[in-house]
Amino acid sequence: MWKASINGFRVHLRMERSLSQHTIEAYERDVKGLTRYLALVGKPVGPEAVALEDLEGCIRWVAELGMTATSQARMISGFRTFFRYLLLEDMITHDPSQLLETPKIPRKLPDFLSVEEIDALIAKVPDYIGYTADKHGNVVCKDPHLVERNITLLETMYCCGLRVSEAINLQISQLHFEEGYVRITGKGNKERLIPVGGSTINLIKKYRDEFRSKLPIARGHEDILFLNRRGKGLTRVMVFIIIKELAELAGIKKNISPYFPPFLRHAPGGGRG
Repeated sequence: MWKASINGFRVHLRMERSLSQHTIEAYERDVKGLTRYLALVGKPVGPEAVALEDLEGCIRWVAELGMTATSQARMISGFRTFFRYLLLEDMITHDPSQLLETPKIPRKLPDFLSVEEIDALIAKVPDYIGYTADKHGNVVCKDPHLVERNITLLETMYCCGLRVSEAINLQISQLHFEEGYVRITGKGNKERLIPVGGSTINLIKKYRDEFRSKLPIARGHEDILFLNRRGKGLTRVMVFIIIKELAELAGIKKNISPYFPPFLRHAPGGGRG
């Protein structure tokens, strides 16, 4: 019964679900793992007689053997797919995997950077952009616009506790410097007002007035604060790469995830004054 069921399951995954060969083989391994467990505990039953406690016992078994929570979750997915197929084909009358609980998978959180590490990150911006020599042999920065933009971007994220997506979408019309705050549109289009310190305001003004104003701004990006060389808004990927590479230059070994802002999350306005 197991052999015929697994063969039919394989055909179903390939023909009906159009899954990759790699995924099909993984699901097949999961089901064969269940048969090995049943044989090990002396319960050589067919798939129609498998109960919830059998599946739970199999998961406990592989966990004791050292299988990670992520692999256990994938195995449970294989069980569910297999028994749904059997139910669809009227080969069983109930699905024993329906109440099978997926183990909680611990998520490795990124390390937060200290104030000193953020300072070290920002200090490496000129090195990241690079230097060249002018016609007189004087050492000059290759792209002062990018230096000023990246320093201002990082300082603004740090001072205001912004996510990457919030920083790249920050608009000039959202800067209310006379009142001392910026208006941020966050997740779910929810707006919040964030106090901003004087040194950060000065940095933004300098970047906006002395560097950004000289760019050929692309249509539709006129109100975006932080722009690339072509006058278009930055992408999240671009900012993630900048942060990762600056961290390497600064010798920071922490796990800085691209899905989380790698800065200390202060209370609003908790950054430099």
